[in-house]
Amino acid sequence: MTSITTAEQAQQELLEEFELFDNWMDRYQYIIDMGKALPAFPDDWKLDELKIQGCQSNVWMRHERRGDALHFDAISDAAIVSGLIAVLMRIYNDRMPSDIVGTSPHFLKDLGLDKHLSPTRSNGLNSMLERIYQVAHQEAAA
Repeated sequence: MTSITTAEQAQQELLEEFELFDNWMDRYQYIIDMGKALPAFPDDWKLDELKIQGCQSNVWMRHERRGDALHFDAISDAAIVSGLIAVLMRIYNDRMPSDIVGTSPHFLKDLGLDKHLSPTRSNGLNSMLERIYQVAHQEAAA
């Protein structure tokens, strides 16, 4: 697999992968499978201050600076939401703050997630995206 250098390239690669699926049931299963592959998230990270507000299920997200890049860890107690986290991590994890801030999340519309997620899941996804962008803006300004 080639090294992905930007969030935009990661979005494009993800879109190409999803084109391989004929229907939304297969896409949902792929998203769930991606979530099952998330790195471990220790219980002692499941703190109130790391919890994402606006999600129907429980979602925790933490971040740290690693050199010039932002590293995120996140988990949910819901399978589909963990998959959505995996999609976000694929695009935004271990990127420079300026890359994150400068990359529009057009994958939502391009994949059809904006139409195929329930309103509560969509709100949760947007809350996770807001946290990622908020952290990136703060780190870019620092």
